[in-house]
Amino acid sequence: MTARDVSDAVPERFPGLRVLDQAKHWDEETRSVVFARVGRPADIRFFDAAEEAAATALFDRLLDQHPEDRRVPVTAMVDARLAAKETDGWHYDSMADDWEVWHTSLAALDEEAHAVHGRAFAQCGEQQQLDLLSGIKDGEGEWRGFHRARIWSLWTRYACTAFYSHPAAWDEIGFAGPAYPRGYKNLGLDSREPFEVADTQPDDMPHTGTAGS
Repeated sequence: MTARDVSDAVPERFPGLRVLDQAKHWDEETRSVVFARVGRPADIRFFDAAEEAAATALFDRLLDQHPEDRRVPVTAMVDARLAAKETDGWHYDSMADDWEVWHTSLAALDEEAHAVHGRAFAQCGEQQQLDLLSGIKDGEGEWRGFHRARIWSLWTRYACTAFYSHPAAWDEIGFAGPAYPRGYKNLGLDSREPFEVADTQPDDMPHTGTAGS
């Protein structure tokens, strides 16, 4: 996917918003960082083939992406981060380092899928995957040696950090991109800059629920 492809794919909720059209207002360093995210994804270096498949299916369910409309290469972005051992700078004292937990938790996810459906997680149907994830998130006690809330936190933190660092996601949520060095002049509730776009569905707000909701 090219930068132009991302910019052309504008969600209906914020019509006319193309965050990459604002690139001319950014400094060169900012442009370089942002445009690096919309080029060809880096080769997979951290995950093996089975882990890559499991991670991709996991991220698709967490973020409600599908192969036919997947606009953010979350797996490649997380893989690059783990290969470089770029973490949040902390981890739960009951868990190993993040890069180790990613290997073991994806293996556990496949083990869970095999136990319930007789196949790897990536080979399960979408509803089967959602049901498995809901069971992991909402079950009682530990899940295959992991604290449920903490493994869920790890998965969702990495998924959301990758997804919402990508310009395609910015278009989707109405974020007009970095304001440096231009800045903002219209401050206050419901105040918008000339380059920002109003939400056409302000009453359609996300709700809290399980992975299957």
